[in-house]
Amino acid sequence: MDATQVYSLFLNYLAHERQYSQLTIRAYKEDIDNFATFLQETGEDNFFEVNVQDARIYLGYLTDRKYSRNSISRKISSLRAFYQFLLKNEIVFENPFSYLNMKKRGLRLPNFFYSEEMEKLFESVKGVEPLDYRNEALLEVLYGTGIRVSECKNIQLEDIDFELSVLLVHGKGNKERYVPFGHYAALALADYMEKSRDVLMRKYKKEHTYLFVNHHGDPITVAGIQYALTQVIKKSSLTASIHPHMLRHTFATHLLNNGADMRTVQELLGHASLSSTQIYAHVTKEHLQKDYKKYHPRS
Repeated sequence: MDATQVYSLFLNYLAHERQYSQLTIRAYKEDIDNFATFLQETGEDNFFEVNVQDARIYLGYLTDRKYSRNSISRKISSLRAFYQFLLKNEIVFENPFSYLNMKKRGLRLPNFFYSEEMEKLFESVKGVEPLDYRNEALLEVLYGTGIRVSECKNIQLEDIDFELSVLLVHGKGNKERYVPFGHYAALALADYMEKSRDVLMRKYKKEHTYLFVNHHGDPITVAGIQYALTQVIKKSSLTASIHPHMLRHTFATHLLNNGADMRTVQELLGHASLSSTQIYAHVTKEHLQKDYKKYHPRS
């Protein structure tokens, strides 16, 4: 079996067994292609004869070219997964990238909004135009459920249970989970569906079951959600920038600050591992430290 066939099998494995998105598969492909180019330039074009020394040289090559730590980590992770696939299928006898370890850096704390800032955001979305109702519903759902922006854009009408106040979320790797939503989100969704979605769908003669729509009644995109939130913050008195993921960070941080259990937050966020949720504990500690320094007379 030649390298081209193995490469094709690996990409097929990512798509069908791991059920990765096309965007993720494209990233893996790019990382492996870059490594293949490196091998050719150094006089070695056989994937199957790469050893630990070659892997270390490639790590040095990436470092010398000033790639960011995140980029290097992702590239090495992609190659580690590729060679693990080769090892599992007995095409190679070792995974040369399994021995490479990047030194851990300090955790970068995720950005989030304080409660007072969230109130200003909610005040800024009040209005009577169809897109005002849409933007309010978007803000309430993203902050009220902590779902990813990709999960938000894919919500179908049938995914919402108003009676039980829960949302069926289709997460990464086709994993599903139920996430509760509160009274404010329920009211905002009801108003949006009647005064915005229905209006736009009728006006532009659209028929589909996606919950959130753009100004032409078509399903909203990730870029469309980002644009809507940017307009929201422009109307507010806040000077910060906004990204949909900040609302997910804010959701988790506010739950933990108010006493929620870490495991509960993990379930709500759809994290496969508790370690992914642990970073929010650092956020809350920083929050407490800031308040201590601000309010304690002998800090």
